[in-house]
Amino acid sequence: MENINHPLFNWIPNNLVEKDNQVYFEWIYLADLKYAEPFFDETILKCRSHAYNSKAFKVISTEENLIDWSEELISVELKSLVFHVSRCGSTMLSQSLATSSENIMISEAPIIDQILRSNLFTLEKKSILIKAILKLLGQKRFPEQHHLIIKLDAWHIFQANYLRSIFPAIPFALLYRNPKEVLKSHQKKMGMHMVPNVLPPDVFGISHKEIEEISFQQYGALVLEKYFQAFIDFYKEDENVTLLNYNEGMKQVVEKFLAFINVNYSNNEWNKMYDRLQKHSKNENDIFAGDFFKEEPLQLNFSRLAILHGKLNSIFIRHLEY
Repeated sequence: MENINHPLFNWIPNNLVEKDNQVYFEWIYLADLKYAEPFFDETILKCRSHAYNSKAFKVISTEENLIDWSEELISVELKSLVFHVSRCGSTMLSQSLATSSENIMISEAPIIDQILRSNLFTLEKKSILIKAILKLLGQKRFPEQHHLIIKLDAWHIFQANYLRSIFPAIPFALLYRNPKEVLKSHQKKMGMHMVPNVLPPDVFGISHKEIEEISFQQYGALVLEKYFQAFIDFYKEDENVTLLNYNEGMKQVVEKFLAFINVNYSNNEWNKMYDRLQKHSKNENDIFAGDFFKEEPLQLNFSRLAILHGKLNSIFIRHLEY
């Protein structure tokens, strides 16, 4: 079976739509574009100008169509799910991996988040849909492609146990960073998950009482506490997970990750990945000269974050020794 002869070749689902109590999936045509941009949405934006995607009507399907069609296409092997705490090198990791022609690197695809956070499906149906979506996103569109790697949104760490039930044998990676550096990065440009109520607080396990007791600025620190605690909890109970530390250096992060998921590359592929690490994660035309943060200190309570970060570092050190 060859994908190139299938009517859905180069088509992927990219949006979940609810209308008249029915669920539909919008599809978009990729043409010959690879997922090369820092974020999945940026690749989709580039696709919008294609003639197939600029017509007045949308290409849609039912969930049953999507599930059935996912079985008709050849997909590459899913190698890992990457969890992260945001502003911790996850975009640099994904951009480095995306340079290899052997990889399909999906970075924070909204369609995955839409399904994970949806209340429209039973858990069983949601599991089937997640598998189908990853097969379709990972369809083998070029002969050299062999590995599918998924970088999730930061808050998906709270879905790690559920995702483990769907993918019992897939390696999971947890990427973190010094919390003060993470929060200083958000101080420069705040991510939506660090703003109260942009995402429902129960996504993070945050109660309304907790929100009422803290400042706007402290909310981001609380979210990061929840991330760190979830990392610690999942690492302790799962046997097929690795911990990656941005502060060890991104070259070490990439090498450790690829050793963990057990894939091999030619020297040329390694060199492309290393070269990408020298550029800015969100703009490959700019040389990365390090992070520059505001001089003034963050007016936040770091006591619990410091404890959790210390625990993660202790786990990381023991992991290295093991």
